[in-house]
Amino acid sequence: MGRQRVLSGIQSTGNLHLGNYLGALRNWVEDQNQYENFLFVADLHAITVPQDPATLGVNTYNTAALYLACGLDLNDSTIFIQSHIAAHSELTWLFNCITPVNWLEDMIQYKEKAVKQGESVNFGLLDYPVLMAADILLYKPDKVPVGEDQKQHLELTRDIVNRFNDKFGKVLKLPEPLIRKEGARVMSLTDGTKKMSKSDPSELSRINLLDPPDKIANKIKRCKTDPVRGLEFGNPERPECNNLLTLYMLLSGKPKEEVATQCQDMGWGPFKSLLTETMIDALKPIQEKYQAVMDDKGYLESVLRDGRQKAEAIARQTLAEVKAAMGYSVPL
Repeated sequence: MGRQRVLSGIQSTGNLHLGNYLGALRNWVEDQNQYENFLFVADLHAITVPQDPATLGVNTYNTAALYLACGLDLNDSTIFIQSHIAAHSELTWLFNCITPVNWLEDMIQYKEKAVKQGESVNFGLLDYPVLMAADILLYKPDKVPVGEDQKQHLELTRDIVNRFNDKFGKVLKLPEPLIRKEGARVMSLTDGTKKMSKSDPSELSRINLLDPPDKIANKIKRCKTDPVRGLEFGNPERPECNNLLTLYMLLSGKPKEEVATQCQDMGWGPFKSLLTETMIDALKPIQEKYQAVMDDKGYLESVLRDGRQKAEAIARQTLAEVKAAMGYSVPL
């Protein structure tokens, strides 16, 4: 039997940050030789919030370059850009016509963002989970790596599979979630109760993978802490402490028990210096590899061209099977 297939993607909305790396990219790299990986840059999802046309394409290619810089091996992973394969949009429309609107209105992320955006909320935000379902199901993956905030969307994908297969026959494969506990949810540096996010208006809330050492040092120096001396994991009244300790643990590669012992009597000043040094050292090889990839645009373009061709062949086949099951005629 061949390796199981995994499908995942990250939006191309500006610089990727530590949350993207520790919650997704690093896990992709560590597990890549166990699976057949299809990893895409989600530029269609990106436009659910306004994007500058002058930078959308640049950000998309920068994100693909960071995929490579983080250590993805092309022997194990197929890297491609979502919008380069038209089947994503076409399958979304077909799924739209079998997906009840109330399923989408019940999505927690939609409810939260709709309240913030009010009357300006766009339909793309409502329809985001259906596009996500199309992204996944086109490639018939066995597993989909998801964080806790995306778990409900994968559940909706599975509901769409069951609804489609009940109506039209067993065509779509039911994917399983692949969830890792540690590092799956990296929190903001300015509020330990909120997820680190590219959409946060404060640059101080996140460490971008391409931040230079001086910017990393400044952000860690100014990050939110508490007045308690001594650091500990798991205290719900100290969310920032738990988050920063977790970052140190993940970036240093040390076991949780060792980190807890090392930092239990440490003050915030010495710990911030330790975390800064560890973070700079961990990101340096990624930044160097990224620069090498960006200096060879021909290589990056060839990777994305080959990825598109491989992914598109699978996507077209799945789309044809879906359309045939729904009764569409074959083009002459």
